Amino acid sequence: MSDYEIVYSDDPNFKKRCLKCKRFPCTCPKTPDLNPSGHTLKIRLEKNGRGGKSVTVIFELPPHEIYFKELEKKLKNFCGTGGSFKNNMIEIQGDHREKIKTYLEKMGFKVKLAGG
Repeated sequence: MSDYEIVYSDDPNFKKRCLKCKRFPCTCPKTPDLNPSGHTLKIRLEKNGRGGKSVTVIFELPPHEIYFKELEKKLKNFCGTGGSFKNNMIEIQGDHREKIKTYLEKMGFKVKLAGG
């Protein structure tokens, strides 16, 4: 591929190109899909080191970063709040344990509430 980046194109497939490999169709190696029913996710509430604010943390996620980054976006939209995906954990601002538990169970995951 060349050293320059295309700024404009009238090719209709230009916008459909892959963000990683910059090609259409994508030539990136595909990762296997995740089967939600085979995994148990744990949810806890954290307040330590956060200035007294509570954060709902989903941890012990299977190693599938792309899937869980998309899931994090869906959960933020569902809860109407901010959050992030760091260190293989999803953090959602606020106490949304019950909401997130029902949402993940509808997706097919097994969910456990951890902590007190």
